[in-house]
Amino acid sequence: MQIIKQIESLLRRSRVPKQKNDLSLEDLHKLYREMLLIRRFEERAGQLYGMGLIGGFCHLYIGQEAVVTGIQSVQEPQDSVVTAYRDHGHMLACGMDPKGVMAELTGRIDGYSRGKGGSMHMFSREKNFYGGHGIVGASTSIGTGLGFAHKYNGDGGVAVAYMGDGASNQGQVAESYNMAALWKLPVLYIVENNRYGMGTSTERHAAGDLYKRGVGYGIPGGQVDGMDLLAVREAAQKALDHIRAGNGPHILEMMTYRYRGHSMSDPAKYRTKEELASYKDEKDPIDKVKSLLLEKGANEEDLKALDKDVKDIVAEAAQFAQDSPEPDPSELWTDVLVGVE
Repeated sequence: MQIIKQIESLLRRSRVPKQKNDLSLEDLHKLYREMLLIRRFEERAGQLYGMGLIGGFCHLYIGQEAVVTGIQSVQEPQDSVVTAYRDHGHMLACGMDPKGVMAELTGRIDGYSRGKGGSMHMFSREKNFYGGHGIVGASTSIGTGLGFAHKYNGDGGVAVAYMGDGASNQGQVAESYNMAALWKLPVLYIVENNRYGMGTSTERHAAGDLYKRGVGYGIPGGQVDGMDLLAVREAAQKALDHIRAGNGPHILEMMTYRYRGHSMSDPAKYRTKEELASYKDEKDPIDKVKSLLLEKGANEEDLKALDKDVKDIVAEAAQFAQDSPEPDPSELWTDVLVGVE
């Protein structure tokens, strides 16, 4: 049975080659499209929030698209993913339907959590996506549990657990590192260091490099340019290979940057306009991939057409969400408890 599972895994390889330098124009084009979808989706979500169609908290992923796109492109189908509350990009990268994600954001019955989870709490067992989580640091603990499940079931999967730089200071993160190292669990811990924990810079809230937090437990790690898609892919592939070889967990600190505030209510006055402009003008992850595409012979007009197609998909998702009905009051008592017979 285990051999059959391994064969099935080989047959269901990612649609993009795993090696950094093997990307064809078509492969790069696909990754560019995925990054664009995340960017345009988040921009529209921000607009809907401003219109009052999205309530509660809403944390946008704009600027960090290379991280999740690069990592997801080198994962295997049996891998699981769990993240924190800046999660819409992760959902889309996992292949979740933009319509269902947008419907959940607007609290509609056709959303992934039937309109009751909102921005921070969506799940898809079909895509092995175990949610965004509002509790800071929770994704690390849950990811460690998913790693235990992979090892226990012998399915060859790796749990990819994302956290922010602020969450890396939580006590449960250290406890998770200890347990994962002791039991050699197949977990890839990703620290998305976007330089600010809410409004506090990493220089003020975190001592040392975050990927080195696992040194005391014997967990290897590295720091990666999270604004560079190819650098992310290469580092993630090496880390996943290390984990799949039975060596236990690995930590990658992705140095990235968010263009918007911590949440929609954050004016982000704790950073300068010059700092933000330098990232947008010089380090934008999507612009970098676009430049690579043009170098490889892509047509500028084709890329514009692609952007239009992506915008149409997002517009359709936004309209679907607005047309979807709100949950009936009777839904308050559903999906609360799973009975076991």
